Amino acid sequence: MYERMLDKQTAPSIAEMTAYCGENAARFTLLNEWLSQTYGTERQITFPYGNRYGWGVAHRKKKKLICNVFAEAGAFTVMARLSNEQFAAVYGQVQPYTRDEIDHKYRCGDGGWLQYRVIDQQHLDDIQILLAAKCS
Repeated sequence: MYERMLDKQTAPSIAEMTAYCGENAARFTLLNEWLSQTYGTERQITFPYGNRYGWGVAHRKKKKLICNVFAEAGAFTVMARLSNEQFAAVYGQVQPYTRDEIDHKYRCGDGGWLQYRVIDQQHLDDIQILLAAKCS
């Protein structure tokens, strides 16, 4: 369940990545388009962190990485680094599932990395809140 696209030799198209997300394909498209249209991010299909992470869409503003969106079977995962201040600013606005993910983030300097799986509309709403905090 939630297997990623791990064949490093074959780069998928955005359409193939979208289809791979199954019942969350529309949400995958919505998030990618929202980031590009709202924050002017540039998208690039990448295989960034090695065989365990697989293919994803990197969103950058200028050269700054905003997030990676990894296609998964039936879902997708957003990986982003936020500061403790950014996490604190939205903590009270998100669902308990998201607060738990924030509480268990991979700590790094003043903040940490979040790997946030989106499987329903509430998750999409919350990741948009988090990414808005990062982009503001």
